[in-house]
Amino acid sequence: MEILPGLKILNQALYCNNTLIISDIHIGYEEMLNKRGFLIPRLQFEDMLKRIEEIFGLVGSKRVERVIINGDLKHEFGSISEQEWRNTLKFIDLLSKYCNEVIIVKGNHDMILGPIARKRNVKIVDYYMIDYNTNELINKNSLKPKKNKYNKSNKILVIHGDKIPGKELLSQAGTIIIGHEHPAISLREGARVEQFKCFLKGKFMGNNLIVLPSFNTIIEGTDLLMDKVLSPFLKQNLANFEIYAVEDKVYDFGKLGKLRKRL
Repeated sequence: MEILPGLKILNQALYCNNTLIISDIHIGYEEMLNKRGFLIPRLQFEDMLKRIEEIFGLVGSKRVERVIINGDLKHEFGSISEQEWRNTLKFIDLLSKYCNEVIIVKGNHDMILGPIARKRNVKIVDYYMIDYNTNELINKNSLKPKKNKYNKSNKILVIHGDKIPGKELLSQAGTIIIGHEHPAISLREGARVEQFKCFLKGKFMGNNLIVLPSFNTIIEGTDLLMDKVLSPFLKQNLANFEIYAVEDKVYDFGKLGKLRKRL
């Protein structure tokens, strides 16, 4: 399903031209829970590996040039746990098997990620800008717009979403893709309540805004029908934001405001 022209939802990833974008993997989350006394079996990482391979399979014969991880590759803030060392390298190796380049957009959980990235020669950047007509990457180390024949509506800013960058950067993009929020919705059928990860589509300062779900299978996320939002990009009226829930396929649930009225 296309969430915007040229941007296709593939399970819990977005695909644009030859670029795959995922967010909030939070490797090491299970180990953290185990240390706190929650006896959760460490099966989620293998599930994530299986899912990413399925996503590459959905791309089919199209070549994936790069994978962008939009923040929070690992979970621990101030250290690198044993599970994070082992599984993060394994995850990057799997991505590298299917693409030519892995890029990490720094998230708020990625304070100590440099040693892991250097092991695999992976770039860590504060944001990534893509021209998705040509798939040409714009210099991420400069705020100067790259001269081309396309207007700003053809440029995508990939940024984690825990803080809002300056207007000079925002003005270059027509579409913004963030993570951080882990959007989800809870649906009730009788006494049964199930939560589903979802994509969120709306506007921010006149630009298209897409919020990615968490790629980690056991992070339920922010219930958009009840919980307070985390990202400053979403500190606004979300009634007209559209929800795309992901389960066995993608379900267009319409506008958030209409769902809230049904509660």
